Amino acid sequence: MKQLNLKGISLTFALGAMMLLSACHKKAAPPPPPPPPPPAAPTASLSASPDTVQSGQAVTLTWQTTNATDVSVEGIGAVQANGSQQVSPTESTTYTLTAKGPGGSQQATARVTVSAPPPPPPPPAPTATESELFSQNVKDIYFDYDGSAIRGDQQAALQSDIEFLKQHPDIKFTVEGHCDERGSTEYNLALGDNRATAVKNGLTQGGISADSVKTISYGKEKPFCSESNEACWQQNRRAHFVYQQ
Repeated sequence: MKQLNLKGISLTFALGAMMLLSACHKKAAPPPPPPPPPPAAPTASLSASPDTVQSGQAVTLTWQTTNATDVSVEGIGAVQANGSQQVSPTESTTYTLTAKGPGGSQQATARVTVSAPPPPPPPPAPTATESELFSQNVKDIYFDYDGSAIRGDQQAALQSDIEFLKQHPDIKFTVEGHCDERGSTEYNLALGDNRATAVKNGLTQGGISADSVKTISYGKEKPFCSESNEACWQQNRRAHFVYQQ
């Protein structure tokens, strides 16, 4: 009986030892793999060149994105991940690009300033006609009572007339001789003729072609002023220039 107990104890001990050895030789289970990294977030950039234009002028929008599967530009629509496109804004505009991907979304903006166009140039000033230039630049010559000599204070006016007429050699004109109301009609016609001739001679001596100058005397028949006083008579004692068409 004791021998059976000893055998049982031995058997039990042997089985325990075997199980212990088996546990010692068994490999440990590997750790679980790490979780995958999250998707990368998109990046986006947008630029406008030029960024200041006048209404209707062209602007080039250029963009670049990464990690995006859906890219759009407000006002344009869906676009490629990278690219460029021309736009022609009529008013100042901020363009917004949106890039979306598994890692989220990202926006980029570009501002285009539209300046007011410059005002239109003023219409060209109307060109004065030859007759208008003649009237504006050629001055009458005035005389003393009962005289037909060019006065000293009229020399500058005569010289100015000569300079203008030299610049316009094709102009034809008449020099009219006028007198005040004093004296007979016949006397004043002769005096008016002398005055017109004196001015013509002064012009031709200054280099004006005699062929371009006609003379006529009206005496006292076509007065510029009708009052009977010295101030009015002085206005009537003149050689008057008339442009000929």
